[in-house]
Amino acid sequence: MCGIVATIGLGPAIPVLLDGLRRLEYRGYDSAGLAVVDGGQLTLHRQVGRVRELARQVPGTLPGHVGIAHTRWATHGKVTQANAHPHVDADRRIAVVHNGIIENMGVLKARLQASGVVFRSETDSEILVHLISRYYAGEDGVPAGDPLAAVRAALRVVRGTWGIAVLFADEPDMIIAARNGSPLVVGLGDGQTYLASDPHALIAYTRRVVFLEDGDVARIDARGVQTFQLDGGLVDSVIETMDEVWGDEDSGDYPHLMLKEIYEQPEALERCLSGRIVPAGGTAKLGGLDMAPKDLAKLSRVGLLGCGTAFHACQVGVQLIEQLARVPAKAEIASEFRHRNPLVDPDALFFALSQSGETADTLGAVREIQVKGGTVMGIVNVVGSSIARSCGRGVYIHSGPEMAVASTKAFSNMISALAVFTLMLARQRTLSAYDGRLYVEQLLAVPDLVRRYLENPGPIDTLVEWVKDAGLVLFLGRGLSAPVAAEGALKLMEVAYVPCIAYPSGEMKHGPIALLETGSPVIVIAPRDELRDKTLSNLQECKARGARVAIIHTEGDDIAQHADLSIAVPETSPFFSPLLTVLPLQLLAYRTGLALGCDIDRPRNLAKSVTVE
Repeated sequence: MCGIVATIGLGPAIPVLLDGLRRLEYRGYDSAGLAVVDGGQLTLHRQVGRVRELARQVPGTLPGHVGIAHTRWATHGKVTQANAHPHVDADRRIAVVHNGIIENMGVLKARLQASGVVFRSETDSEILVHLISRYYAGEDGVPAGDPLAAVRAALRVVRGTWGIAVLFADEPDMIIAARNGSPLVVGLGDGQTYLASDPHALIAYTRRVVFLEDGDVARIDARGVQTFQLDGGLVDSVIETMDEVWGDEDSGDYPHLMLKEIYEQPEALERCLSGRIVPAGGTAKLGGLDMAPKDLAKLSRVGLLGCGTAFHACQVGVQLIEQLARVPAKAEIASEFRHRNPLVDPDALFFALSQSGETADTLGAVREIQVKGGTVMGIVNVVGSSIARSCGRGVYIHSGPEMAVASTKAFSNMISALAVFTLMLARQRTLSAYDGRLYVEQLLAVPDLVRRYLENPGPIDTLVEWVKDAGLVLFLGRGLSAPVAAEGALKLMEVAYVPCIAYPSGEMKHGPIALLETGSPVIVIAPRDELRDKTLSNLQECKARGARVAIIHTEGDDIAQHADLSIAVPETSPFFSPLLTVLPLQLLAYRTGLALGCDIDRPRNLAKSVTVE
């Protein structure tokens, strides 16, 4: 992984490839490369570092109307030019870019080496190009000189996941693509066809697209695409029109995308709530669920699945559902879920949360639930993503494009979408119309409260000085604030590389307290709720060990006097406090990363969309 772009048609390939790679930079990567065919010759360029460094290496007059390109996020092999994609066969006549993981790499590599193949990289991806080359030459009964047959034959012997694009010097009028567990979308233009791992790379060129499904192999030329099953015949391609998207991909007047997206949260929240709240009835509607009140009444439990930031949103959602709707609920780390052979209640409803809708572990959990006869829906941001299409039903969170690797506004909108679902479920179960209207009033007020806080965020820079050189930062919170503490720790680690741990406050004395010493920074999330006094006791325990305690609290609460530093957020219902208490933590991560000279929008070793397990 991480990004694939390809094009074929009347226009020159290089500008499209480089532009597409730039549009995919937000996903995170460590090297980039491209290959084009012109006059029967394949030209390859690869570079460690940013796309701009690859662009400097590529001659501005390089000809060719067909090409493939890739940004790599290392899985197998170090970050080197040799490990960058595309990979080529021994004769430099075939080039391959690959997202995914080849699980039987060891066996296949040993077999190829025994037959005389010399590997130039440490990657599993290089195996594919050598296999395709052998079958293209006519081995094992595969018709010689048939690109489609060669790719099919190679994919039959590999195990794992792939999204690939294959370029043949001898076949300059086509690109072969295939998908299994790693997204690919074909864009249809006028005399020009495009391929990408993310629709965002295509939006400047076309809105007419064909999403490849798992098991598809596609023949792409300037006229369009033909799609086949890996072991079968032609597939009817469904042409879809991509919707308009909100926001811009650049940082505008902000120095970084992350900061822009933090400040976009009021508008993002308003979009998420718009048209879904019924104030007069104190209820809500989510048409994408296609569930009537009688369907909600049958639910035995609710399961929420996600990874990273999405999992923290799941933890908030579980508490909302149980406290308000009185329905058993559980948050699951998607990467663990399907590997423990879970029990799936056919009367339960599962939600899969993912900003990109392409998270491989979450998609795997979706498929496991479906295999076991369960009902699963998506809560995603990207329209037409794999999770959205696999589930068929669900909720779009309408954050608009989130381009910084560290997620901010998607976290808030996932919680908001779950808050809307909770209202639907609670009104059907336990919540009166009066209490429903109060809930609605408080929820609709949140975007303005977020806006108000961001106008005056408090002494964040003082807290930056505490944490930027700390050996460890401890985050604490109880109830709905425990996942907020976890999200704050995750953000500070992601953006500023500061070691952090997060614990429910009551668990602090069961281990983490041993780490505290004089001056240790502790960040406590303590809004005015029923657990406020319990949290205060834990705060005092930290102070007694010499720790420096910063508290994020509700405006006007005198709990601030017990801390060394306080940051106040506007008052709201305790149910919606995470949407406000997370804001100082997002700003802390941003400003700490800035103070340490980190690459804010593209942190090291991270990818925006994790499409491999």
